[in-house]
Amino acid sequence: MLEELYQEIILDHYRRPRNRGKAVPADLAYKDSNPLCGDEIEVTATLVDGKIKDIKFDGHGCSICLASSSIMTGKLVGKTLAEALNYIENFQKMMRGDIPFGGKEMGDLKALEGVLKFPVRVKCATLAWHTAHRGITAKL
Repeated sequence: MLEELYQEIILDHYRRPRNRGKAVPADLAYKDSNPLCGDEIEVTATLVDGKIKDIKFDGHGCSICLASSSIMTGKLVGKTLAEALNYIENFQKMMRGDIPFGGKEMGDLKALEGVLKFPVRVKCATLAWHTAHRGITAKL
C-alpha cells in the first residue's frame, strides 16, 4: 500500500522538482510551515498583466510536500489570480474528499489522489497550496 503512495510521479517531482527557487522580482511572496512534521515552504511569484508569469517554491519537507509544491507551480503558471484561487480551492476540496479527483486530464496532479488513503499526509500535500492561496489572497 505504501508503494501506491510513493508513485513514480511523486518520486520524480521530489527528486527533480520543477520551479524550485525564488521568483525574481517577487510580486507575491508567502511562507508557511507545518510544525507537526517540519515541512516549510515559501511560494513566490512574478505577475504580469494580472497573470502568474513565474511561480516558484523553496523550502524543505517530505517527498509528498515537495512533489506537490512542484506539481502546483506547473499548474498555476499562466493563470490569473482569480483562476489560480479557483484551481487551488478545487484541489483543496479534492484533498478533503469533498469532490472527486478528475481523470487523466489532471496530469501529474492525479498522483496525489493516493495521499487520501493516509489522512495524516494530506497536510503535507496541501501546504504549498495553502501557502499560495494565502499569498494570492493577501495580494488581492
